[in-house]
Amino acid sequence: MAVLICKNISNEGAGTIGDFLTTEGIPFAVVDLSKGESLPDIQDFDTLLMMGGPMSVNEDDLFPYIKEEEALVRTFIEGDKRILGVCLGAQIMAKALGARVYKGKEKEIGWYDVELTEHGLRDPLMRALAVHPHAGDLWRRFKVFHWHGETFDIPEGAVHLASSSLFPHQAFRYGRDAYAFQFHIEVGKEMIHEWLRNEAVDLEGIGRDTERLYDVYYARAMAFYRQFFTSPRQR
Repeated sequence: MAVLICKNISNEGAGTIGDFLTTEGIPFAVVDLSKGESLPDIQDFDTLLMMGGPMSVNEDDLFPYIKEEEALVRTFIEGDKRILGVCLGAQIMAKALGARVYKGKEKEIGWYDVELTEHGLRDPLMRALAVHPHAGDLWRRFKVFHWHGETFDIPEGAVHLASSSLFPHQAFRYGRDAYAFQFHIEVGKEMIHEWLRNEAVDLEGIGRDTERLYDVYYARAMAFYRQFFTSPRQR
């Protein structure tokens, strides 16, 4: 097993996903597409991970590598391989699968709830994310970290997994192993502070929320990674 990680901008990397892969000894390669780095031979990879970025998927004339990622999505799906798209990566997945990507009514930045749909409650990976790591009970609604202003329609044939009050389409699964998350499952504390230091947001309030919520969020993310990257593919 090897993981191909596509970065759309240098400061939005794999974060805690990279930490997990390193700890588990799962080989991975990182390609920074924003720097013009070329994709390796995709035959060597069974998992595709696409990260976030401030650009729009509809700006593929300015960022032509977005079209490369769309093609990668289709190739990995046709090959029955794993995919995880985060924020912009999720939007790339949606567009590659024929869905519309567009601006939301307002930006969603900070710690806000997502709520699992009925399909989300039945999905083993979403349940791993939703179980409170200390109490052990399943939370249908829980806090995640958001930083996005665009959203997507759920692609035809995909399963709608989660929503929020501002953005009803927060997560979907396509086929057996292709997951798209509008929210940032991969963030570390330092990443949050770095990303938001030039944004017109309540930095003090988000900082307090981060200190209060982060440890549980980190444990939720690790539970999801264990299911996504290491569990037998018999769902």
